[in-house]
Amino acid sequence: MAGIVSVSRKDLAQRRQKLRQQRQMKIIQTIWRTLAASGLAGGLLWITLQPMWVLKTPAQIVMTSGQQLLSEQTMQSLLALSYPQSLWRIQPSLIAETLEQQPAIAQATVTRRLFPPGLIIEIQERLPVAITYTIPGQSITSCNPQPQSSANSTQPTTPCLQNSAAQHKQGNVSLLDVSGALIPLEKYTALNPTGKLPNLKVIGSPEQYRPYWTQLYQVVSQSSVKVMEIDCQDPTNLILKTELGNVHLGVPTDQLSEKIQVFVQMRHLSAEFKAGQIAYIDIKNPHQPLVQVNQNQQINSPNP
Repeated sequence: MAGIVSVSRKDLAQRRQKLRQQRQMKIIQTIWRTLAASGLAGGLLWITLQPMWVLKTPAQIVMTSGQQLLSEQTMQSLLALSYPQSLWRIQPSLIAETLEQQPAIAQATVTRRLFPPGLIIEIQERLPVAITYTIPGQSITSCNPQPQSSANSTQPTTPCLQNSAAQHKQGNVSLLDVSGALIPLEKYTALNPTGKLPNLKVIGSPEQYRPYWTQLYQVVSQSSVKVMEIDCQDPTNLILKTELGNVHLGVPTDQLSEKIQVFVQMRHLSAEFKAGQIAYIDIKNPHQPLVQVNQNQQINSPNP
């Protein structure tokens, strides 16, 4: 019995000693890990503070749009960076946010480049779908497409504006994307000096047509009849200039899609009338479209 007790005490003593050794080993490992982490952090701090990690000139920045490398001049016009400054103090997210505030840029991604030190910037430009012309000083509430003077007439008539090239030159010219965002022409051409401008023209104040622009462009772009110009100057009468002639759609409403669909179904008019014979097509009421010809006679077009 005494032998068994003696062996148990010896066993316990060995276990205690082993546990003490394990604790000491853990303490040593912890100390070494702390020293190693501190040394690594200190080394990284020393490296980051070296003069080589400094953005000194715009040449250290690479900016691309798609597969196109932008020029240094274009890049400087878009970025507001001061030189020199530490690469680590630059906030890529802040630069990207600033770039996305540019009217011609839809999205921007900015990353640091360590070897060699610099920045890599990728931008996604807004895609213009129309050229906009805003004619200053013009405000129309109603118009008469063919005003006639009459001695018995007591109310003056307001003629519809003619979208002449001279008026276009007098107004402000911009570009418009699918969402209705305006892109200054000079900003777009700076990013795309050889870019092709859209063929569709929009006349009028953006504040007037912006609420319904997305819907309007969607139905116009899907139309099988070519639309060259959209006149939004008169808020009571939206006018489309098409290959069949001018089309009056009236007040822009939820019936835009229905009205344009009715117009598309009137393609047969090109075979029934000679070129220039149609003054305009009136689809203000899609259930009763009218065709106004230049001989001052009105024709009720049969429902398509």
